[in-house]
Amino acid sequence: MLLEAIDHRPEPPFAYPVEREKLQVRIRMKKGERIQCRVVYGDRYDPEEDRKEEKLEWVAADERFDWYEGSIPVPTRRVRYVFRLEGKGCTLWYGEKGITPKRTRAGVFQYPYIHVEEVIRVPDWARDAVVYQIFPDRFAKGDPDRDPEGVMPWSADTRPQSDSFYGGDLRGIIDRMPYLADLGVNLLYLTPVFSSPSNHKYDTEDYYRIDPHFGDVEICREMVETAHRYGIRVLFDAVFNHCGAGFFAFRDVREKGESSLYKDWFRIRDFPVVMEPEPNYETFAQNISGMPKLMTHRAEVQDYFLEVAEHWIREVGIDGWRLDVANEVDPEFWRAFRRRVKSIRPESLIVGEIWHDAGPWLRGDQFDSVMNYPFREAVLSFFATGELDAEEFDARLSAARMAVPEPVAFAMFNLLSSHDTERFFTLCNGESQRLRLALLFQMTYPGIPMLYYGDEIGMQGGADPDCRRPMIWEEEKQDRELLAYVRKLTAIRRKCAPLRRGAFRTWSADGEKGLYAFLRRHCEESVGVVLNNSYGRQKWVLDASAWEEGSVLIDALTGNWYPVQGGVVTLSLKGKEGMILVETSWYEEDL
Repeated sequence: MLLEAIDHRPEPPFAYPVEREKLQVRIRMKKGERIQCRVVYGDRYDPEEDRKEEKLEWVAADERFDWYEGSIPVPTRRVRYVFRLEGKGCTLWYGEKGITPKRTRAGVFQYPYIHVEEVIRVPDWARDAVVYQIFPDRFAKGDPDRDPEGVMPWSADTRPQSDSFYGGDLRGIIDRMPYLADLGVNLLYLTPVFSSPSNHKYDTEDYYRIDPHFGDVEICREMVETAHRYGIRVLFDAVFNHCGAGFFAFRDVREKGESSLYKDWFRIRDFPVVMEPEPNYETFAQNISGMPKLMTHRAEVQDYFLEVAEHWIREVGIDGWRLDVANEVDPEFWRAFRRRVKSIRPESLIVGEIWHDAGPWLRGDQFDSVMNYPFREAVLSFFATGELDAEEFDARLSAARMAVPEPVAFAMFNLLSSHDTERFFTLCNGESQRLRLALLFQMTYPGIPMLYYGDEIGMQGGADPDCRRPMIWEEEKQDRELLAYVRKLTAIRRKCAPLRRGAFRTWSADGEKGLYAFLRRHCEESVGVVLNNSYGRQKWVLDASAWEEGSVLIDALTGNWYPVQGGVVTLSLKGKEGMILVETSWYEEDL
């Protein structure tokens, strides 16, 4: 065993409580060693001889490491534990003091006490969600009387500019709710709807007012209520990292200078406040004068925005928040934010916008989930551009899963496109099979699949603002076959519990053939997903021990049947084709 590769710490994501009396533990080992790993544990105050064992299962392999995982029952909520590692002809013990052949010299890891607030709690409904992101100005127009001055004609054939307005509004979303329900989504994520001079509203001027171009509070409440009648939850987007230049506190500082009661809400280098040609205060990004940064570590700033968060949950009944530039906001604010929001609506979902490794924000005290950009980058590099082979793709995915507690992995927003990125289809160079394969993977992988408006009909779009073209509603301009395909995927996901709640294991990752396959298992049900990310027809033989001899596996998309013989299943697939394999009993009524 390579000792330098072995790692564990008694904290997330290596150790974390999933229930008040259950601790989940992970250990990292050198890739390919496939050792026998057990955790030996007991109450911290029990005699040494009163100990129990649990075998840990291999769960993932990234580029360099294997990962093993299991759970420990902790009826007293106090536990000490040590790992027993059995390799080729040797047994090692791993505890707090190190790795040694002698158990007494290894010491033990301590999880002193499982406190209620430490249990990783993510709303249970998140595992069943399919989210649809809407950029309100570009989704649907329902009330032309609210159009901004100089509104552009509604057409996806023209490329928007950064300051273009198209007139989408909340009434348009209400009108299209049957479309969204039929698509199979059950969670809407709206980019900001609060009063702002821009089309994107990330420079908010009034956090308590719906932008009049979108509607008003009554229409907003109607939108949320309509969504709920269709079984669709709603998340609002908020920016607490910075505000717009017209925000009341910043206006006061500009007018009153150093005598303003709000001068400490911002980091101003000197007075008077200067916006142009270069601001003399801290802003979002680099010198964006219209977006002054808020000092969220200050109590009065926190109090104001915690009231905002509470207000919209109570006022219109939203189901949670997506939080912009979340990694630049004071972590103590997010802890207070979580406590406030969860105290009002415990099942609220809190999602942060973080583009990189978000582990520190996902330990159960800040966010339930984040925008999963590492997922997007891996999927893009495998399916769209071909920069990763199947083995590299699997390693990327494994590393990302092992960086967070398992309950969090099931709530990650797994996106292909967003209002901040090029459209996935555009990066596929117009090859629809690449997009279809990525969508199949997105809908069957752990986490919440996130559709960016229009991806389901094949919309194109380059970098921002081109990715924000108006939604195509003319059916003759939509890819109707793709739309039907997405509807079928959401239906399969909805009907098949393992695809929403099942544990994940890699089945095969063949870099040479372009094969990637994985298993999902929930209770006694297993599902295999097989993806041929190559251009040629290939024949594959896969271990099918997850199914009983004589089982027949069915491709739920095409209806093809594949018998399990000798513990294997033999598949022949043409290139860029995906399959969902299931036991016959699950989908007989559909075939």
